[in-house]
Amino acid sequence: MTPVPVDLLIEARYLIPVEPYDTTLEHHSIAIRDGRIAAILPTDQARTRFNAAETVSLPEHIVTPGLINLHCHAAMTLMRGLADDLPLMRWLQEAIWPAEARHASHAFVRDGSLLAGAEMLRGGVTTCNDMYFFPQASAEAFDRLGMRAALGITVIEFPSQYASDADDYLHKGLATFETWRDHPLISFTLAPHAPYTVSNASFERIGTLADELELPIHIHIHETVSEINDSQRDFGQRPIARLESLGLLGPNLIGVHAVHLSEEDIDRLALHRCAIAHCPTSNMKLASGAAPANQLLERGLPVGLGSDGAASNNRLDLWREMLQASLLAKLGTGDASSLPAHEALRMATLHGARALGMDEHIGSLLPGKAADICALRIDSPDSLPLFDAASHLVYVLGRHNVSDVWINGQRRLRGGELLQISNTELLSIALLWQNKLRQ
Repeated sequence: MTPVPVDLLIEARYLIPVEPYDTTLEHHSIAIRDGRIAAILPTDQARTRFNAAETVSLPEHIVTPGLINLHCHAAMTLMRGLADDLPLMRWLQEAIWPAEARHASHAFVRDGSLLAGAEMLRGGVTTCNDMYFFPQASAEAFDRLGMRAALGITVIEFPSQYASDADDYLHKGLATFETWRDHPLISFTLAPHAPYTVSNASFERIGTLADELELPIHIHIHETVSEINDSQRDFGQRPIARLESLGLLGPNLIGVHAVHLSEEDIDRLALHRCAIAHCPTSNMKLASGAAPANQLLERGLPVGLGSDGAASNNRLDLWREMLQASLLAKLGTGDASSLPAHEALRMATLHGARALGMDEHIGSLLPGKAADICALRIDSPDSLPLFDAASHLVYVLGRHNVSDVWINGQRRLRGGELLQISNTELLSIALLWQNKLRQ
């Protein structure tokens, strides 16, 4: 039989495809053609079946789908550590919003997104769902890095350096959407900030646009107790009930945080098949609480993982989010079998893809899907011995173990080194803005 030509053959010691669930393959290879997975099969068979233009041997690695950060504010990486150890509203009102009023700009968002994207790529994140101002600048940054990104058309009622009111936010965001809508890696969401910062009229317009443009809705919900109390005072409803009455709940809604949920809230989310972005580290750091992720998963909701911004988490690290999500579920339920390793990895990959409506293309390693791939080294003494590759991913390894990343079959990280931007440039960006914000 004549070998079939492919662009790339990745030979792995362990391969966890996420689909089928609870599957670990040993000594398997991924054949890639035109940016997509052509086949997954035992390595000895792959070597005879395919004639690869390039072969990458990963004999001491675990290979997974690229991770999906379902909620971040990438540009806020420039405010990493600016105001730690404060509760959410003090953190926003006393530190973050004033800093944004002074510094937010196209250059701020472009540079912050470059810094964030580089950090995520080094940690095996191949897709992020971002919510911030100046989406044109974010698009430019992620395009340069060759990273997949869903960018929020942010809507908020009060003025910022970016826009004057809700209509202006939508107008500018939709113009950016039109500019980038055919890009192979850049997509968009409608991103009303939160129920407490967006009016009913704006929500109704967003619902209409989401249907017309077939875009997900990305929104913070039920993050704090005070948010819920304020909603009941001002609208006579809990925020999720209010969103339901306005027609916003549905499979295209990604609710971020969802920490404080009643049984009725969960029933509503499940009825409308909403998705949730679980941000365990940020929620713990801001003392907001812990989302009932295990309960939401049991009701069939796609629950992905998000880092939130580096200003409220300090790291854009999905491996840490996997670990925290699993441990919180065990602690909260009193059941050590809650949210096992394979489920945590599924949250960081396939559930995030489903929330974004991208699960036909990314989120698992299957023939026909895009070749978004992450490889982690397992050859150091502090990561051995290894008895179960999946549990090792969640409970032992971390982003420092990520060695190689491909997006659409194109290598973005080789041996831990970024291929699109230098450390020298990234350090210059970080120090420039550190000095500006310090002033």
